[in-house]
Amino acid sequence: MNFYQQIVKQKLKTITPEQLVAYSQDYDLPITVSQAKKILHLARTNDINIFDPKERKKWVRELAKITSPEIAKKANELFLKFVQKK
Repeated sequence: MNFYQQIVKQKLKTITPEQLVAYSQDYDLPITVSQAKKILHLARTNDINIFDPKERKKWVRELAKITSPEIAKKANELFLKFVQKK
């Protein structure tokens, strides 16, 4: 596991739903606190590696079920930018 993966995993363990909502608004990905709770539950109960294309695709599909296809698409674009900067 590389440094970026460790940072992402640690942040997912400590972020609150309210903080996730605030971050989502910063990136024009508006979600509700209820959706944030579901997203964090999914992220914390499944070992999802956004750096792996297959796992990221699976994560985006789950995200679309919780939020909307449009938000999931925007989130995937954000993930791709993040992954490419590593």
